[in-house]
Amino acid sequence: MSDRVKDIDLSKKLNRQESEERVLAAQRRLTQLRLFTAGLLKPSDVGPGLIVIFEGFDAAGKGGAIRRLTAGLDPRHVRVVPVGPPTPEERGHHFLWRFQAHVPGRGEMTVFDRSWYGRLLVERVDEGLDTKASHRSADEIVEFERMLVNDGVTIVKLWLHISQDEQLRRFNDRANNPLKQWKLTPDDWHNRSMRPSYLEALESMVAQTDQAHAHWDLIGAEDKHYARVAVLETLISRWDHDLSRRGFEVPPAHGGDYLL
Repeated sequence: MSDRVKDIDLSKKLNRQESEERVLAAQRRLTQLRLFTAGLLKPSDVGPGLIVIFEGFDAAGKGGAIRRLTAGLDPRHVRVVPVGPPTPEERGHHFLWRFQAHVPGRGEMTVFDRSWYGRLLVERVDEGLDTKASHRSADEIVEFERMLVNDGVTIVKLWLHISQDEQLRRFNDRANNPLKQWKLTPDDWHNRSMRPSYLEALESMVAQTDQAHAHWDLIGAEDKHYARVAVLETLISRWDHDLSRRGFEVPPAHGGDYLL
């Protein structure tokens, strides 16, 4: 197993109180940055578009993290795109074609709940995408993301990682709770049975597509309280850095009417 995947720390935890306090502080900062990049905090110009990609094992907590990410944002200012299997029409095009319409323009924000990385994960593991095609697709993704970044888009890529034992515990919790049973599908159990192959695909994906213009942040999500904070604070750090890199005078975090 590659060092980056092997070294994901699954032991990190936060208690509920600290987690909620830090989530609230992060949501306030995200609201500030979102208004700033939308050109709504004077004086400010419209900033770069923002793409946030969520990937991870089933039941890793992507949905809960996305809800906390978007909770304080005006829904007119952020689009959440859940990505499922491609339709027959989409399969008739290049695999990146179906994502083009969701790429944010300047001052806009899109959150992908799964993404074009399904090409290097599900399609490789479950659909038999061969090694040559997988490597070619990885190169195309790198160039696609480079094109977006050069055109003025910030890309933040997050992988939420959980152990096999924790995943089983969460699956069983869903199976035994009538209010959560809808979250568990036969595909989830199938994917779990293919974990070694998914780990291999993950290692290759990170090795090939972790680039200076679009890093992968691998977050231990064994403890949901920690993971939610890590997701928001990582996004803020990456967003702050990219705005500064592009020459924007990023406002300091402070109180104001935009706060929740």
